[in-house]
Amino acid sequence: MNPRLTLAASVAGAVIVALDGTVLTLAQPALQHDLGASHAQVQWTSTGYLVVVASLLVLGGRLGDRFGHRRLFAVGMLGFGAASAGIALAPGIGWVIGLRIVQGVFGALLQPATLGMLRAAYPPDRLRTPIAVRTAAIGVAAAAGPLVGGALVAGPGWRAVFLLNVLPTLVFGALALAARLPQPTAPVPLDLPGALLLAVTLAGLVHAMVALPHQTPALLAAAITGALFVRHERRTPSPLLPPDVVGTRAVGAALAVLVAASAALSGTLFVGTYLLQDTLGLDPMQSALRCLPLAVLMVAAAPCCAVLLRRAGARRTTVAALAVLASGILLVARAPDTLGLCAGFALLGAGFGTVMVAATHVVVRAAPLRSAGVAGGLQQTAMNVGPVLGVALAAVLMEDDAHRALTVLAAVAAAGIVAGCALPGRLTSADGEHSDPQDRTPVPARR
Repeated sequence: MNPRLTLAASVAGAVIVALDGTVLTLAQPALQHDLGASHAQVQWTSTGYLVVVASLLVLGGRLGDRFGHRRLFAVGMLGFGAASAGIALAPGIGWVIGLRIVQGVFGALLQPATLGMLRAAYPPDRLRTPIAVRTAAIGVAAAAGPLVGGALVAGPGWRAVFLLNVLPTLVFGALALAARLPQPTAPVPLDLPGALLLAVTLAGLVHAMVALPHQTPALLAAAITGALFVRHERRTPSPLLPPDVVGTRAVGAALAVLVAASAALSGTLFVGTYLLQDTLGLDPMQSALRCLPLAVLMVAAAPCCAVLLRRAGARRTTVAALAVLASGILLVARAPDTLGLCAGFALLGAGFGTVMVAATHVVVRAAPLRSAGVAGGLQQTAMNVGPVLGVALAAVLMEDDAHRALTVLAAVAAAGIVAGCALPGRLTSADGEHSDPQDRTPVPARR
Protein backbone atom coordinates (compact mmCIF):
# COMPACT_ATOMS: atom_id res chain seq x y z
CA MET A 1 0.00 0.00 0.00
CA ASN A 2 1.18 3.54 -0.73
CA PRO A 3 1.54 6.03 2.15
CA ARG A 4 -1.88 7.61 1.61
CA LEU A 5 -3.65 4.28 1.57
CA THR A 6 -1.62 3.22 4.61
CA LEU A 7 -2.78 6.37 6.42
CA ALA A 8 -6.39 5.68 5.42
CA ALA A 9 -6.12 2.11 6.74
CA SER A 10 -4.50 3.30 9.99
CA VAL A 11 -7.26 5.87 10.51
CA ALA A 12 -9.97 3.31 9.72
CA GLY A 13 -8.58 0.83 12.24
CA ALA A 14 -8.25 3.43 14.99
CA VAL A 15 -11.75 4.82 14.34
CA ILE A 16 -13.39 1.38 14.33
CA VAL A 17 -11.90 0.51 17.71
CA ALA A 18 -12.77 3.93 19.19
CA LEU A 19 -16.31 3.86 17.81
CA ASP A 20 -16.88 0.29 18.98
CA GLY A 21 -16.22 1.15 22.61
CA THR A 22 -18.35 4.30 22.50
CA VAL A 23 -21.45 2.79 20.94
CA LEU A 24 -21.29 -0.34 23.10
CA THR A 25 -21.88 1.75 26.23
CA LEU A 26 -25.13 3.04 24.75
CA ALA A 27 -26.19 -0.41 23.58
CA GLN A 28 -25.68 -2.20 26.91
CA PRO A 29 -29.06 -1.37 28.53
CA ALA A 30 -30.98 -2.63 25.47
CA LEU A 31 -28.70 -5.67 25.23
CA GLN A 32 -29.33 -6.49 28.89
CA HIS A 33 -33.10 -6.26 28.51
CA ASP A 34 -33.23 -8.25 25.26
CA LEU A 35 -31.03 -11.12 26.50
CA GLY A 36 -32.24 -11.14 30.10
CA ALA A 37 -28.74 -10.57 31.46
CA SER A 38 -27.63 -9.40 34.88
CA HIS A 39 -25.69 -6.18 35.50
CA ALA A 40 -22.54 -8.19 36.24
CA GLN A 41 -22.84 -10.08 32.95
CA VAL A 42 -23.29 -6.88 30.99
CA GLN A 43 -20.27 -5.36 32.70
CA TRP A 44 -18.18 -8.29 31.46
CA THR A 45 -19.00 -7.38 27.85
CA SER A 46 -16.70 -4.40 28.49
CA THR A 47 -14.36 -5.80 31.16
CA GLY A 48 -13.60 -9.04 29.29
CA TYR A 49 -12.63 -7.12 26.15
CA LEU A 50 -10.58 -4.57 28.07
CA VAL A 51 -8.60 -7.14 30.07
CA VAL A 52 -7.71 -9.19 26.99
CA VAL A 53 -6.78 -6.31 24.71
CA ALA A 54 -4.65 -4.56 27.35
CA SER A 55 -2.74 -7.75 28.17
CA LEU A 56 -1.91 -8.65 24.55
CA LEU A 57 -1.12 -5.28 22.91
CA VAL A 58 2.66 -5.49 23.28
CA LEU A 59 2.75 -9.08 22.03
CA GLY A 60 0.54 -8.03 19.10
CA GLY A 61 3.00 -5.29 18.26
CA ARG A 62 5.95 -7.69 18.44
CA LEU A 63 4.16 -10.13 16.13
CA GLY A 64 3.78 -7.24 13.70
CA ASP A 65 7.52 -6.59 13.86
CA ARG A 66 8.15 -10.25 13.03
CA PHE A 67 5.50 -11.01 10.41
CA GLY A 68 4.69 -7.55 9.02
CA HIS A 69 2.38 -4.84 10.29
CA ARG A 70 0.06 -4.94 7.29
CA ARG A 71 -0.39 -8.68 7.66
CA LEU A 72 -1.25 -8.30 11.36
CA PHE A 73 -3.50 -5.35 10.51
CA ALA A 74 -5.37 -7.50 7.98
CA VAL A 75 -5.80 -10.40 10.40
CA GLY A 76 -6.86 -8.02 13.16
CA MET A 77 -9.42 -6.21 11.00
CA LEU A 78 -10.96 -9.36 9.55
CA GLY A 79 -11.09 -11.08 12.94
CA PHE A 80 -12.52 -7.99 14.63
CA GLY A 81 -15.22 -7.76 11.98
CA ALA A 82 -16.05 -11.47 12.15
CA ALA A 83 -16.40 -11.29 15.94
CA SER A 84 -18.64 -8.22 15.56
CA ALA A 85 -20.88 -10.11 13.14
CA GLY A 86 -21.02 -13.02 15.58
CA ILE A 87 -22.07 -10.73 18.45
CA ALA A 88 -24.84 -9.29 16.28
CA LEU A 89 -26.21 -12.84 15.85
CA ALA A 90 -25.51 -14.02 19.42
CA PRO A 91 -28.42 -15.96 21.01
CA GLY A 92 -27.41 -15.25 24.62
CA ILE A 93 -25.25 -13.14 26.91
CA GLY A 94 -22.64 -15.90 27.27
CA TRP A 95 -22.01 -15.78 23.54
CA VAL A 96 -21.70 -12.00 23.65
CA ILE A 97 -19.11 -12.12 26.44
CA GLY A 98 -17.12 -14.89 24.74
CA LEU A 99 -17.11 -13.12 21.38
CA ARG A 100 -16.14 -9.83 23.00
CA ILE A 101 -13.08 -11.62 24.44
CA VAL A 102 -12.29 -12.95 20.95
CA GLN A 103 -12.75 -9.43 19.63
CA GLY A 104 -10.22 -8.24 22.20
CA VAL A 105 -7.63 -10.70 20.87
CA PHE A 106 -7.99 -9.34 17.34
CA GLY A 107 -8.11 -5.78 18.64
CA ALA A 108 -4.72 -6.38 20.26
CA LEU A 109 -3.34 -7.39 16.84
CA LEU A 110 -5.00 -4.46 15.08
CA GLN A 111 -4.21 -1.48 17.29
CA PRO A 112 -0.38 -1.59 17.37
CA ALA A 113 -0.36 -2.25 13.62
CA THR A 114 -2.14 1.06 12.95
CA LEU A 115 0.93 2.86 14.34
CA GLY A 116 3.51 0.36 13.09
CA MET A 117 2.29 0.84 9.50
CA LEU A 118 2.69 4.60 9.79
CA ARG A 119 6.25 4.24 11.12
CA ALA A 120 7.10 1.99 8.18
CA ALA A 121 5.40 4.17 5.53
CA TYR A 122 6.67 7.61 6.58
CA PRO A 123 10.18 8.86 7.42
CA PRO A 124 10.58 10.02 11.04
CA ASP A 125 10.57 13.72 10.15
CA ARG A 126 7.18 13.37 8.40
CA LEU A 127 5.30 11.44 11.10
CA ARG A 128 3.72 14.48 12.77
CA THR A 129 0.96 15.01 10.24
CA PRO A 130 -0.15 11.35 9.87
CA ILE A 131 -0.32 10.96 13.65
CA ALA A 132 -2.27 14.24 13.90
CA VAL A 133 -4.74 13.03 11.25
CA ARG A 134 -5.19 9.74 13.11
CA THR A 135 -5.78 11.55 16.41
CA ALA A 136 -8.28 13.96 14.85
CA ALA A 137 -10.19 11.00 13.41
CA ILE A 138 -10.38 9.42 16.87
CA GLY A 139 -11.82 12.72 18.12
CA VAL A 140 -14.46 12.65 15.42
CA ALA A 141 -15.34 9.08 16.41
CA ALA A 142 -15.66 10.16 20.04
CA ALA A 143 -18.06 12.93 19.02
CA ALA A 144 -20.07 10.83 16.58
CA GLY A 145 -20.22 7.67 18.71
CA PRO A 146 -23.07 8.71 21.02
CA LEU A 147 -25.14 10.02 18.11
CA VAL A 148 -24.57 6.97 15.91
CA GLY A 149 -25.05 4.53 18.77
CA GLY A 150 -28.20 6.25 19.98
CA ALA A 151 -29.73 6.28 16.50
CA LEU A 152 -28.95 2.59 15.90
CA VAL A 153 -30.21 1.42 19.29
CA ALA A 154 -33.39 3.49 18.97
CA GLY A 155 -33.96 2.27 15.41
CA PRO A 156 -32.84 -1.19 14.26
CA GLY A 157 -31.72 -2.20 17.78
CA TRP A 158 -28.52 -3.01 19.65
CA ARG A 159 -27.44 -5.72 17.21
CA ALA A 160 -27.02 -3.10 14.48
CA VAL A 161 -24.29 -1.47 16.59
CA PHE A 162 -22.03 -4.47 15.98
CA LEU A 163 -22.95 -4.83 12.31
CA LEU A 164 -21.59 -1.31 11.86
CA ASN A 165 -18.03 -2.70 11.97
CA VAL A 166 -18.42 -5.49 9.45
CA LEU A 167 -18.16 -3.71 6.08
CA PRO A 168 -15.17 -1.41 6.82
CA THR A 169 -13.20 -4.20 8.50
CA LEU A 170 -13.82 -6.46 5.50
CA VAL A 171 -12.79 -3.78 2.97
CA PHE A 172 -9.61 -2.59 4.68
CA GLY A 173 -8.64 -6.08 5.80
CA ALA A 174 -8.92 -7.36 2.23
CA LEU A 175 -6.92 -4.40 0.88
CA ALA A 176 -4.14 -5.07 3.37
CA LEU A 177 -4.05 -8.76 2.45
CA ALA A 178 -3.91 -7.91 -1.25
CA ALA A 179 -0.91 -5.58 -0.81
CA ARG A 180 2.51 -6.96 -1.62
CA LEU A 181 4.33 -7.61 1.61
CA PRO A 182 8.16 -7.79 1.57
CA GLN A 183 9.65 -10.64 3.53
CA PRO A 184 11.66 -9.51 6.59
CA THR A 185 15.40 -9.82 6.01
CA ALA A 186 16.17 -10.61 9.66
CA PRO A 187 13.33 -12.25 11.61
CA VAL A 188 12.58 -10.56 14.91
CA PRO A 189 12.86 -13.02 17.84
CA LEU A 190 9.78 -13.69 19.94
CA ASP A 191 10.12 -13.74 23.71
CA LEU A 192 7.13 -15.94 24.53
CA PRO A 193 7.89 -16.38 28.27
CA GLY A 194 8.21 -12.61 28.59
CA ALA A 195 5.00 -12.11 26.63
CA LEU A 196 3.16 -14.50 28.95
CA LEU A 197 4.46 -12.80 32.11
CA LEU A 198 3.57 -9.34 30.78
CA ALA A 199 0.11 -10.49 29.68
CA VAL A 200 -0.64 -11.97 33.12
CA THR A 201 0.67 -8.83 34.83
CA LEU A 202 -1.41 -6.43 32.71
CA ALA A 203 -4.52 -8.61 32.84
CA GLY A 204 -4.33 -8.76 36.63
CA LEU A 205 -3.63 -5.04 36.90
CA VAL A 206 -6.52 -4.00 34.66
CA HIS A 207 -8.98 -6.42 36.23
CA ALA A 208 -7.98 -5.27 39.73
CA MET A 209 -8.37 -1.58 38.84
CA VAL A 210 -11.81 -2.18 37.32
CA ALA A 211 -13.00 -3.61 40.65
CA LEU A 212 -11.17 -1.29 43.08
CA PRO A 213 -11.06 -1.06 46.09
CA HIS A 214 -11.85 -4.76 46.63
CA GLN A 215 -9.06 -6.34 44.59
CA THR A 216 -5.93 -5.97 46.71
CA PRO A 217 -4.92 -9.67 46.22
CA ALA A 218 -5.13 -9.25 42.44
CA LEU A 219 -2.94 -6.14 42.63
CA LEU A 220 -0.41 -8.08 44.73
CA ALA A 221 -0.38 -10.94 42.21
CA ALA A 222 0.15 -8.45 39.37
CA ALA A 223 3.06 -6.92 41.27
CA ILE A 224 4.68 -10.35 41.70
CA THR A 225 4.34 -11.33 38.04
CA GLY A 226 5.53 -7.85 37.08
CA ALA A 227 8.68 -8.33 39.12
CA LEU A 228 9.24 -11.72 37.49
CA PHE A 229 8.78 -10.10 34.08
CA VAL A 230 11.41 -7.45 34.82
CA ARG A 231 13.83 -10.12 36.08
CA HIS A 232 13.25 -12.22 32.96
CA GLU A 233 13.72 -9.26 30.62
CA ARG A 234 17.03 -8.36 32.20
CA ARG A 235 18.38 -11.89 31.71
CA THR A 236 17.04 -12.98 28.33
CA PRO A 237 19.18 -12.24 25.24
CA SER A 238 16.07 -11.32 23.16
CA PRO A 239 13.71 -9.37 25.43
CA LEU A 240 10.11 -8.63 24.49
CA LEU A 241 10.81 -4.94 25.20
CA PRO A 242 14.07 -4.16 23.39
CA PRO A 243 16.49 -1.70 25.05
CA ASP A 244 16.42 0.47 21.92
CA VAL A 245 12.73 1.15 22.66
CA VAL A 246 12.32 1.20 26.46
CA GLY A 247 15.95 2.15 27.12
CA THR A 248 15.46 5.75 26.00
CA ARG A 249 14.38 8.41 28.45
CA ALA A 250 12.08 10.05 25.90
CA VAL A 251 9.95 6.93 25.33
CA GLY A 252 9.49 6.24 29.04
CA ALA A 253 8.53 9.86 29.65
CA ALA A 254 6.07 9.89 26.74
CA LEU A 255 4.36 6.72 28.00
CA ALA A 256 4.06 8.20 31.50
CA VAL A 257 2.53 11.35 30.00
CA LEU A 258 -0.03 9.30 28.07
CA VAL A 259 -1.05 7.35 31.20
CA ALA A 260 -1.40 10.54 33.27
CA ALA A 261 -3.32 12.48 30.61
CA SER A 262 -5.70 9.64 29.68
CA ALA A 263 -6.33 8.83 33.36
CA ALA A 264 -7.15 12.47 34.12
CA LEU A 265 -9.46 12.81 31.10
CA SER A 266 -11.36 9.54 31.58
CA GLY A 267 -11.76 10.07 35.31
CA THR A 268 -13.06 13.59 34.70
CA LEU A 269 -15.61 12.38 32.15
CA PHE A 270 -16.77 9.71 34.62
CA VAL A 271 -17.27 12.27 37.40
CA GLY A 272 -18.61 14.89 35.01
CA THR A 273 -21.42 12.62 33.85
CA TYR A 274 -22.73 12.37 37.39
CA LEU A 275 -22.30 16.09 38.01
CA LEU A 276 -24.24 16.98 34.87
CA GLN A 277 -27.08 14.51 35.34
CA ASP A 278 -27.42 14.02 39.10
CA THR A 279 -26.26 17.37 40.51
CA LEU A 280 -27.45 19.69 37.72
CA GLY A 281 -30.43 17.57 36.68
CA LEU A 282 -29.62 17.51 32.95
CA ASP A 283 -30.86 14.72 30.69
CA PRO A 284 -28.36 12.65 28.62
CA MET A 285 -28.79 14.79 25.48
CA GLN A 286 -28.27 18.05 27.38
CA SER A 287 -25.21 16.54 29.03
CA ALA A 288 -23.82 15.45 25.67
CA LEU A 289 -24.21 18.98 24.30
CA ARG A 290 -22.22 20.41 27.23
CA CYS A 291 -19.44 17.91 26.48
CA LEU A 292 -19.40 18.55 22.73
CA PRO A 293 -16.65 21.24 22.92
CA LEU A 294 -14.30 18.52 24.16
CA ALA A 295 -14.55 16.53 20.93
CA VAL A 296 -14.49 19.66 18.73
CA LEU A 297 -11.34 21.04 20.36
CA MET A 298 -9.67 17.62 20.37
CA VAL A 299 -10.15 17.44 16.59
CA ALA A 300 -8.90 21.00 16.14
CA ALA A 301 -5.90 20.51 18.44
CA ALA A 302 -4.45 17.58 16.47
CA PRO A 303 -3.34 19.51 13.34
CA CYS A 304 -2.27 22.48 15.49
CA CYS A 305 -0.04 20.16 17.50
CA ALA A 306 1.80 19.07 14.35
CA VAL A 307 2.79 22.72 13.82
CA LEU A 308 3.71 23.22 17.48
CA LEU A 309 5.93 20.13 17.45
CA ARG A 310 7.89 21.53 14.53
CA ARG A 311 8.26 25.02 16.03
CA ALA A 312 8.43 24.46 19.80
CA GLY A 313 9.35 20.79 20.19
CA ALA A 314 7.69 18.00 22.13
CA ARG A 315 8.77 19.16 25.60
CA ARG A 316 7.28 22.66 25.53
CA THR A 317 4.20 21.55 23.61
CA THR A 318 3.40 18.70 26.02
CA VAL A 319 4.05 20.65 29.22
CA ALA A 320 1.81 23.49 28.05
CA ALA A 321 -0.92 21.07 26.96
CA LEU A 322 -0.89 19.24 30.31
CA ALA A 323 -1.28 22.60 32.07
CA VAL A 324 -4.28 23.33 29.83
CA LEU A 325 -5.74 19.91 30.61
CA ALA A 326 -5.38 20.40 34.37
CA SER A 327 -6.91 23.88 34.11
CA GLY A 328 -9.88 22.46 32.22
CA ILE A 329 -10.53 19.87 34.95
CA LEU A 330 -10.46 22.56 37.66
CA LEU A 331 -12.82 24.71 35.62
CA VAL A 332 -15.29 21.84 35.23
CA ALA A 333 -15.14 21.28 38.99
CA ARG A 334 -15.92 24.91 39.78
CA ALA A 335 -17.94 26.10 36.76
CA PRO A 336 -20.89 28.22 37.91
CA ASP A 337 -22.93 27.93 34.70
CA THR A 338 -23.25 26.29 31.27
CA LEU A 339 -20.72 28.64 29.68
CA GLY A 340 -18.13 27.69 32.30
CA LEU A 341 -18.77 23.98 31.77
CA CYS A 342 -18.41 24.30 28.00
CA ALA A 343 -15.18 26.26 28.45
CA GLY A 344 -13.85 23.61 30.81
CA PHE A 345 -14.63 20.78 28.40
CA ALA A 346 -13.07 22.80 25.57
CA LEU A 347 -9.83 23.06 27.54
CA LEU A 348 -9.98 19.31 28.19
CA GLY A 349 -10.23 18.59 24.47
CA ALA A 350 -7.51 21.05 23.47
CA GLY A 351 -5.11 19.80 26.13
CA PHE A 352 -5.67 16.09 25.63
CA GLY A 353 -5.66 16.23 21.82
CA THR A 354 -2.31 18.02 21.88
CA VAL A 355 -0.79 15.65 24.46
CA MET A 356 -1.91 12.58 22.54
CA VAL A 357 -0.32 13.72 19.26
CA ALA A 358 2.91 14.95 20.87
CA ALA A 359 3.54 11.94 23.12
CA THR A 360 2.56 9.42 20.44
CA HIS A 361 4.90 11.12 17.99
CA VAL A 362 7.78 10.78 20.45
CA VAL A 363 7.11 7.06 21.06
CA VAL A 364 6.70 6.12 17.40
CA ARG A 365 9.51 8.29 16.09
CA ALA A 366 12.04 7.16 18.70
CA ALA A 367 11.53 3.47 17.92
CA PRO A 368 13.73 1.83 15.28
CA LEU A 369 11.78 0.41 12.37
CA ARG A 370 12.31 -3.22 13.44
CA SER A 371 10.64 -2.41 16.81
CA ALA A 372 7.85 -0.14 15.56
CA GLY A 373 5.19 -2.68 16.55
CA VAL A 374 6.43 -2.87 20.14
CA ALA A 375 6.37 0.94 20.29
CA GLY A 376 2.81 0.95 18.99
CA GLY A 377 1.84 -1.73 21.48
CA LEU A 378 3.30 0.26 24.36
CA GLN A 379 1.49 3.41 23.26
CA GLN A 380 -1.81 1.56 23.02
CA THR A 381 -1.21 -0.12 26.39
CA ALA A 382 -0.71 3.28 28.01
CA MET A 383 -3.91 4.50 26.37
CA ASN A 384 -5.80 1.49 27.77
CA VAL A 385 -4.32 1.41 31.27
CA GLY A 386 -4.64 5.16 31.84
CA PRO A 387 -8.44 5.36 31.45
CA VAL A 388 -8.97 2.31 33.68
CA LEU A 389 -6.79 3.91 36.35
CA GLY A 390 -8.58 7.25 36.04
CA VAL A 391 -12.08 5.80 36.30
CA ALA A 392 -11.08 3.56 39.22
CA LEU A 393 -9.57 6.53 41.06
CA ALA A 394 -12.61 8.68 40.33
CA ALA A 395 -15.05 6.00 41.49
CA VAL A 396 -13.26 5.67 44.84
CA LEU A 397 -12.93 9.42 45.44
CA MET A 398 -16.52 10.17 44.43
CA GLU A 399 -17.75 8.33 47.50
CA ASP A 400 -16.68 11.39 49.51
CA ASP A 401 -16.94 14.40 47.20
CA ALA A 402 -17.15 14.74 43.39
CA HIS A 403 -15.42 18.12 43.41
CA ARG A 404 -12.56 16.70 45.48
CA ALA A 405 -12.26 13.86 42.96
CA LEU A 406 -11.87 16.36 40.13
CA THR A 407 -9.22 18.27 42.08
CA VAL A 408 -7.22 15.07 42.50
CA LEU A 409 -7.59 14.28 38.80
CA ALA A 410 -6.30 17.75 37.94
CA ALA A 411 -3.29 16.95 40.13
CA VAL A 412 -2.77 13.73 38.14
CA ALA A 413 -2.66 15.75 34.92
CA ALA A 414 -0.27 18.25 36.50
CA ALA A 415 1.96 15.40 37.70
CA GLY A 416 2.39 14.42 34.06
CA ILE A 417 4.30 17.70 33.61
CA VAL A 418 7.23 16.16 35.51
CA ALA A 419 7.46 13.40 32.90
CA GLY A 420 6.84 15.93 30.12
CA CYS A 421 9.99 17.81 31.11
CA ALA A 422 12.02 14.72 30.08
CA LEU A 423 10.70 14.79 26.51
CA PRO A 424 13.00 15.97 23.72
CA GLY A 425 13.07 19.55 22.52
CA ARG A 426 13.19 20.47 18.86
CA LEU A 427 14.92 17.66 17.00
CA THR A 428 17.91 17.91 14.72
CA SER A 429 17.81 15.21 12.14
CA ALA A 430 16.76 15.27 8.52
CA ASP A 431 14.41 18.14 9.31
CA GLY A 432 17.22 20.31 10.68
CA GLU A 433 15.74 20.89 14.12
CA HIS A 434 17.57 21.27 17.44
CA SER A 435 17.75 18.67 20.18
CA ASP A 436 19.58 18.10 23.43
CA PRO A 437 22.04 15.21 23.35
CA GLN A 438 20.67 13.89 26.65
CA ASP A 439 17.25 13.35 25.08
CA ARG A 440 18.53 10.35 23.18
CA THR A 441 20.83 8.88 25.79
CA PRO A 442 19.87 5.22 26.17
CA VAL A 443 19.85 3.30 29.40
CA PRO A 444 22.68 0.73 29.43
CA ALA A 445 21.66 -2.55 27.85
CA ARG A 446 20.32 -5.17 30.22
CA ARG A 447 22.35 -8.31 30.71
